[in-house]
Amino acid sequence: MNRKIIFMGTPEFATASLDALVHAGFNVAAVVTAPDRPAGRGRQLRESDVKRRALELGLPVLQPEKLRDPAFLAKLDELNATLYIVVAFRMLPELVWGKPALGTLNLHASLLPDYRGAAPINWAIINGEKKTGVSTFFIQEEIDMGDLLLRRETEIGIDENAGALHDRLKVIGAELLVATVKDIFDGTMEPVSQAQFAGDDKHAAPKINTSDCRIQWDLDARRIHDLVRGMAPYPGAWTTWNEPGKPARQLKVLRTHVASIAKRHVKQGHVFVQENKLLVQCGKGELELLEVQMEGKRTMSAKDFLNGIGQVDMVRLGRSPGVSEA
Repeated sequence: MNRKIIFMGTPEFATASLDALVHAGFNVAAVVTAPDRPAGRGRQLRESDVKRRALELGLPVLQPEKLRDPAFLAKLDELNATLYIVVAFRMLPELVWGKPALGTLNLHASLLPDYRGAAPINWAIINGEKKTGVSTFFIQEEIDMGDLLLRRETEIGIDENAGALHDRLKVIGAELLVATVKDIFDGTMEPVSQAQFAGDDKHAAPKINTSDCRIQWDLDARRIHDLVRGMAPYPGAWTTWNEPGKPARQLKVLRTHVASIAKRHVKQGHVFVQENKLLVQCGKGELELLEVQMEGKRTMSAKDFLNGIGQVDMVRLGRSPGVSEA
């Protein structure tokens, strides 16, 4: 049996895995990625991160608009790879993932079966998890439900954000993927049903939407801090900045610190300055804002923000009459 691989992926997270497979000496017969899309103000066509890396590595690239396209399916048959690998790609129809003799495996950025879904890195941090990891599994009909191959765990830093964790997990995941492929080709892999880990299946990881990013100031400071970390650097947790006599504005909160200050009689959601720190009263505890972005402005430190905004004693964050937060 040949050991040819077809790799499928699109974003930057997948490039580390592609690199690792090539550097480990595996025969990547082709790379499948998203078609070039218009992007930016000029709406110029932009290649995916995986396509750019594949071309740098001298690998053939396939960019089907539709995965059921007969010409694309015929090309897969012609390549005759025995293993397909999927990292951060779109959902495959069975007539694709069912083709290779050894199956189609997926790398997922969580400790499956926990955090199945599109945004496992974000939701693990938002929910205050102290650990997460990566998993490899064989794709089956139900999304993220196939038999597990390998898992690798890592701790989440108390102030680590989604961007930093993403960058660590893409490396850990690439290493795990190489180990998985070696075991599959050597015939030593023993898949395990996710049902054996049913006790871990306590959270889903759906796609992030705008309402998920909105800060609720009635929560305790630690939970809000976790939300900010889980949404940083993108898409960013947000609130409304309500200043008397001025229109409400959206404020993104990109970095915070759970404060430890002497108690003050400040209402929930109100902003105040103490010891040159920009603070917000939460439902329980206080949160220091370290990095923010007012709508229409650049990202800036709290110090620079305070220098530009001036007095904040009458400012309240959160909902205000007549302001839509959708």
